[in-house]
Amino acid sequence: MAQIQLANAPCSWGTLEFADLSGSRIEYPQMLDELVQTGYVGTELGDWGFMPTNPQQLSHELQRRHLSLIGAFVPLSLQSEAQALQGTNQALRTAELLAETARLLGQSHQPLIILADENGTDLDRTRNAGRITQPSTTAALAKAAAIASNTAQQIAQSSGLQSAFHHHCAGMVETPSEIRTFLQHCDHSVLGLVFDTGHYLFGSGDNHTDIISALDEFHTMIRLVHFKDCHANIATITRTQQLDYFAALQAGIFCELGQGAVPFADVLARLHHLNYAGWIVVEQDVLPGMGAPRDSAERNRAYLRTLGL
Repeated sequence: MAQIQLANAPCSWGTLEFADLSGSRIEYPQMLDELVQTGYVGTELGDWGFMPTNPQQLSHELQRRHLSLIGAFVPLSLQSEAQALQGTNQALRTAELLAETARLLGQSHQPLIILADENGTDLDRTRNAGRITQPSTTAALAKAAAIASNTAQQIAQSSGLQSAFHHHCAGMVETPSEIRTFLQHCDHSVLGLVFDTGHYLFGSGDNHTDIISALDEFHTMIRLVHFKDCHANIATITRTQQLDYFAALQAGIFCELGQGAVPFADVLARLHHLNYAGWIVVEQDVLPGMGAPRDSAERNRAYLRTLGL
């Protein structure tokens, strides 16, 4: 059976990529300590500047906690090459940090640059997250795939790191059909897929969507899996009351594992069947100051033990 290791991420402690979020932020030393205490062996980087951006300092912080660095989420405007330039430059800078940190850590695996649309910035997509009725056009998705692939190519050339694209609610690549079309136009030699169970379910608009079929369809491109749950009742309320993405987050749309509609036992069984041997990153996107992240991380880890992880 393929060996799967478990990580968590700063977003589970309220560190999200969106600007101007209110609420006090848990700083990285506490976040990393609690991540280790609750039973995870890897972490994503989080927003640039959340963790140290000096590779010697970052590798020291991770090494003394016996943690692997899994990757870093970098938003990228996919509307045009000109708009994408800032995100591409940030991705290149992030890739340099990750590559050198991994070298200092002596990791056997390379971290991923996780590219995504600059979600939460388009008013219509943010307002209609979880219930998209006017999907991105094929032309727009083809252009977006070309921009992301070009960025991934630059990352590979500059740092040697591979990239993977994260479909995401409140972004232009959210629904199953948008993901499918986007991937059809990608350069798969440099750009794979981060499959996120919670974003896939919520973004599908259907609490009963077939995640297993999606894994079968996309598995050759999957480089990383995010385990995120989606609360069915909150999803229904969000769609019925036409709440926006941030209101859905505030309501707890991405609940603790096992509390929502994602069939994780089936997902894990399928990953084993497909010989997936990468990392699973537990993510429970919460806004700053929401809930008790350490307790949630601990309960999420306990839930995964019941599945054999």
